[in-house]
Amino acid sequence: MASAQSAVDDNTGTAEIIVTAQRRSETLQSVPIAISAFNAAAIDKQQIRNTSDLQLSLPNITFTKTNFTSSSFTIRGIGDLCTGSSCDQATGIHINDAPLLGSRIFEGEFFDMAQIEVLRGPQGTLFGRNATSGVVNLKTARPDLSGGIHAAGEAEYGNYNGVRIKGMLNVPLTETLGVRVAGFYLNRDGYTKNLFDNSRIDGRNMYGLRGSLRWEPSSDTTVNFMAQYFDEDDNRLRSQKQVCNTDVSGVAGCLADKLGTGFQNGNATVFQILSSKEFYNIAGLPAALQGLALGSIYGRDPFAAAKNPTDPRVVNTDYNPTYRTNELIIQGSVEQQLGSGLQFKLSGNYQKTNLDSTQSYNQAIQDRSVMQPALNTLAALAAGAGGTTLQNYLGPIANALMPDGPNGKLCTSLPENTGTGVFSGHSVCGNTPISLDRSNQHSSNWSVEGILSSKWDGPFNFLLGGIYDHYVLKPQDYFANSFALDYASGVLGGIFSSGAGLPIKPGQSYFLASPYYRSNQELRLSSYGIFGEAYYDVSDAVKLTIGLRYNHDKKDAHARTTLLNDTKGSFLFTQTGAGSITEALGYSNVDFDPNAPGNQEFSDISTTFRALTGRAVLDWKIAPGHLLYASYSRGYKSGGINPPLSPIFSVPNSFKPEFVNAFEIGSKNTFADGKLTLNLTAFYYQYKDLQLSRIVARTSVNDNVSANIYGLEAEAIVRPMPELTMNFTASYLHTKVSEDKFLGNPRDFAGGRTDAVLIKDVGNAANCAVSANNGTQASAVAFVNQANALINAGSIPGIQAGTGLKDATQFPAGSGINAAGAYSVCDVLKAVAPTLGAAFGGITFGTPSTGAPGIDVNIKGNKLPGAPEVKLSGGVQYVAKLGSSTLTPRVDVIYTGKSQGTIFNGAVNELPSYTQVNAQMQFDGPGDKWFVRAWVQNLFDENPITGLYVTDQSSGNFTNIFTLEPRRYGLTAGFKF
Repeated sequence: MASAQSAVDDNTGTAEIIVTAQRRSETLQSVPIAISAFNAAAIDKQQIRNTSDLQLSLPNITFTKTNFTSSSFTIRGIGDLCTGSSCDQATGIHINDAPLLGSRIFEGEFFDMAQIEVLRGPQGTLFGRNATSGVVNLKTARPDLSGGIHAAGEAEYGNYNGVRIKGMLNVPLTETLGVRVAGFYLNRDGYTKNLFDNSRIDGRNMYGLRGSLRWEPSSDTTVNFMAQYFDEDDNRLRSQKQVCNTDVSGVAGCLADKLGTGFQNGNATVFQILSSKEFYNIAGLPAALQGLALGSIYGRDPFAAAKNPTDPRVVNTDYNPTYRTNELIIQGSVEQQLGSGLQFKLSGNYQKTNLDSTQSYNQAIQDRSVMQPALNTLAALAAGAGGTTLQNYLGPIANALMPDGPNGKLCTSLPENTGTGVFSGHSVCGNTPISLDRSNQHSSNWSVEGILSSKWDGPFNFLLGGIYDHYVLKPQDYFANSFALDYASGVLGGIFSSGAGLPIKPGQSYFLASPYYRSNQELRLSSYGIFGEAYYDVSDAVKLTIGLRYNHDKKDAHARTTLLNDTKGSFLFTQTGAGSITEALGYSNVDFDPNAPGNQEFSDISTTFRALTGRAVLDWKIAPGHLLYASYSRGYKSGGINPPLSPIFSVPNSFKPEFVNAFEIGSKNTFADGKLTLNLTAFYYQYKDLQLSRIVARTSVNDNVSANIYGLEAEAIVRPMPELTMNFTASYLHTKVSEDKFLGNPRDFAGGRTDAVLIKDVGNAANCAVSANNGTQASAVAFVNQANALINAGSIPGIQAGTGLKDATQFPAGSGINAAGAYSVCDVLKAVAPTLGAAFGGITFGTPSTGAPGIDVNIKGNKLPGAPEVKLSGGVQYVAKLGSSTLTPRVDVIYTGKSQGTIFNGAVNELPSYTQVNAQMQFDGPGDKWFVRAWVQNLFDENPITGLYVTDQSSGNFTNIFTLEPRRYGLTAGFKF
C-alpha cells in the first residue's frame, strides 16, 4: 500500500516512487504488497529523524524501547515480544536489502537516505531471514555519476542545547566511477533531570559516517560498495522511569492495581532478603551474629523515604547512566546483466557491534539509617570485638565495603567478568548504598546472498535466490547488583569460612560468593534460506505470483546464571589475585571455576529449526491507475533457547518457532490525474506459537501462544491544487489470544484467586502461592500460619528455630491482589502441603499440572501488547510562492489509541492513548540552493508511555516504562548544490 507521505518529492509536484519490495524496481502503486515508502524529501518534510519518528505516521505500526538495551518495531500487533540472545527479530531490519542482526541502527539518526521502505505482513519469501511481521528496508543514497560535484549540509540548534549537523559530498571521479561521503553529529543535554546531583541525564553524543562507491564499467555491470560506522558515548537511559504502587507488606513489592508513582517495598527484593535477620537465621547464623543483618523483612522499608517525582522526566537516583556503543557495517554488491533478459546479483554484508551500558537498578535511594546498626556491628567485629578469628575474616571485608569506617562511604561492586567485584577493587563508592545494573554485548554477523532473476517479454518470469547468514554473540551479559548483595556475599562468606563456632557440614567448604547476579550467554547462529518466485501474466491485466522458501536455522547456546549461592547452600568461589580478600583468607590458590561445587555450570544447548514457507498473490489491474490484489503468505520465525534459570524453578530449555498464515486483500487507486491517491487493505492472520517473554526467577523466559489478528488500513494523498498537499492514514487492529493458555502472572502469582495466599520466599525472594481445595481463603491462611509455626520452631530439617516468620495478612481492598500474603519458604510449603494440608481440607501448591510455583491464569481472549486498536494521522502543507523563493508551512497530527503493555492485560498494564502534533515553517531560497526551517516536535509536550517491562518478584515487581521524546524545537539552516 502506497504511503501518502511518500508522494511529496519537492515543493511543486508529486514523484513516482520506485521500490524494491519484490527485489526488482517497480512503481510503488503497482506492487501488490502493503508497503509505505518515504523518499528523501518526505523524510525532511515530516521530520522523520529516527525510528521513533518513523512509526508515528504509519498505519498499524508502533515502536518502543524495551528492556536490556533492545527495542520493538511492531507491525500489525506482531513485534519483538521475545527476550533473549537467541530470539529472532519479528520485524526484519535491512539496509540496502541486507539483513542486520542485533543492530544499533535504530538508536542513531537517518542521514543521506535515498528512501525508507516499510513492508507490512510476512516477507519471508524474498527478504533475508524470515520475518513474521514485516520488513524495514533503509536505502542509502548511492553515488551519482550523472554530473559534477554535489554537496549538501545543514546545521541545527534546538532546546536542550541540541546541536545536529549533517553533510554529504558526492564526487564523480570518472564517467563510470563515483564516490559519496556523508555523516551526522548529534549532541544535546539530557531529557531527564536527576535531582540527586542536579544533573541532566539521557543525553546524546553520537556521530555516524558513511562512504559509498559506485562503479559502472559497462552498461551491463554495476558494482556498489558501502561502509558505515556509528558511535555513541553518553548517558542514555535504557528505561525512562521506574513506577510502582507500593505494597506496604513487602510480599508483592508492588501492588497489581495500577502503575502508581512510588517505589517497590525494599523488603521484597533479593538484595534485602539475603541480608535480612530472617535469612541469616535460615542460613544458620547464631543469635550472637544476627546483629550483622542489614534489617528485617518485617522492619522498616529501606525505600520508604525515597521520593519518586511524578514527572516522567525527573528522577532522584544516586547512580547516573553510562552508554557506550559502536557499529561497523560493510557492504558490497555486483549486479550483472547476463543477456537473454537475465540478471544476477551477488551481495555481501558484514556487521560488527559493541555495546556496554550501566545505570541505576533501583531508582529509589535506600535509606542508609536502616542498615547503620549492622554497619556498626561489622566495624566492631572487624576491630576484634568478636575475637581474633572473626576479626581476621571480617576485617578485609569491612575495609572493602566501608573503607572510611561505618559512617563513611559505602562501596558497591562494579559488575565485571572476574566475579570478585568490590573484593578485588572493582567498586564504585558513595554516601548512599548504590545499586546498578549492566548490559553488554559483542556481536558479529556476515551474510552472502545471490539472486538470479528474469525480465522477459513473455508472460512468465522468475526469481531464484539463496542466502547464508552467520551470527556470533560473544558474550552477552546482564548484571544486577546492590550494596546489600555485596554485604551478604562478604559477611556470610567470611563468617562461614571462619567457622566461628558455626555448624559446618561434613566435607563442605565455604568461600566468598560471587557478589552479583549475572546472566552470561554466548550464541552462534548459522542460517540459510533458498527461495524463489514465479510470475505469470494470465492476461494483460491479471498476474499470478507463487513463491516458496526453505528455511534452516541452527542455534548453539553456551549460558549460565549466577547469584551468591546454589540450592545446596554452598557459597561460590571467587577468583583470587594479588592482595585480594581470598588471599587474605588463605585461599590464594583458589581460582574461579565454573564447574566447581556451588557454581551453576554452563549449559550447552544446540537446536535446529526447519520450515517451508511461501506466498501466492493474484493482482488485477482493473483500470489504469487501479490495482486490486489478494494474497496468502506463510511467515516463520525460528524458535530459540531459554536462558538457564537461577536454580529455583524449572522451565523448558527451548521455545518453539512461530508461524503465521496471513490473508490479505488490497486496492491501490489513483484518481483525477493524481489529485487523489487512495489505498485500502484488509488482512486476517492466524498466528501459531507466538513467542512471548516474562520474567521467572530473575531470568527472561519465553512461552508460545496462538492468536488471531485482523485489521483495516487506509492511506490517502489529496492534492486539490499544486500548492496544497494533504495526507491521511487510518488503521484498525483487533488482536486476541485464541487458545487456552495458562501462565503465571508476574504481578500476581496468586492468579487473582480469593482462596489463596501469596508467598514471598525468605530463602531466595521469589514468589509462590498456595490455595485451599475447599475454596476458602481461611483454610489456606491457616495452613501457611501452621507451616510458619513449624519453621519457627525448628521442626523443619535444615532450618534452625527462631526464624520469626509471622502470620499471613490480607492485601488491601482494591490492590489488584485478592489473596492474603505472607513471608515463608516455598520449598517447605510444597513439601508439607500433601500431609499438613489435609488438616485444612487439602492444599494445592501453585499449579500442579505444570509444576509452576504460582497459580496460572488463562490468557485466552487477551489482547497482544503494543497493538492499539486505532491509529490516525493527518498532515497538510501549503507551498506559497514568494518570487523565486517559497515558504512552506506544514502541520502533522498523529493519534494513537490505547493498547496493552503485557499479555496479561488489565488496568495496570494499559497504555493510554495519545496525540502528537508536529509543525514546521521552511523558507527555500531561489533554486532551492539554501533553506531556513523553524520546527517543533511534540508541540503539546505529551509524555505517553509506549511500552513497559515488569521486573520479577525478586526485584519487587516494579515496572520500567518507556516514553516518547518530550517537546523539541529549534532552527535549521542548510544548503545544497
